Amino acid sequence: MDKRFWICGIVVSVAALLLDFLVHGVLLQADYNALVPNGIYRGPEDAAAYMPYMMAAHLLIGFGLTWLYRKGMEPGRSVFGQGLRFGAAVAVMATIPGYLIYYAVQPLPAGLVHKQMIYSTIAMLLLGVLLAWLNPARKSL
Repeated sequence: MDKRFWICGIVVSVAALLLDFLVHGVLLQADYNALVPNGIYRGPEDAAAYMPYMMAAHLLIGFGLTWLYRKGMEPGRSVFGQGLRFGAAVAVMATIPGYLIYYAVQPLPAGLVHKQMIYSTIAMLLLGVLLAWLNPARKSL
């Protein structure tokens, strides 16, 4: 694990946190707020107490994605295409199935789940492109 790994892990962790804030804290906030009275989601005040878990989750996302990307990186391919391919693979493997599982076990509205899958897949594609840009076949970051 070299310097690039640690820098990429931190950068991708922060980017994932910001993208998730955009998706869940801005774009889907009204959808979530409508489900708070039913007890399906925590309200903003209650959720704030769980921020350390959110930070830990995004550190795991950032370093996990960095590790996976570096193991599957193919030198000589376009940065943009390789990043999109990686983001799409992660979305198909984890992002979309995760929301489908939540839908199967929680009484969530189908419209919300569709928005979660679409927005989170776009976020994963962007993270893939960021990783590809941060990890080209160059010697220094």
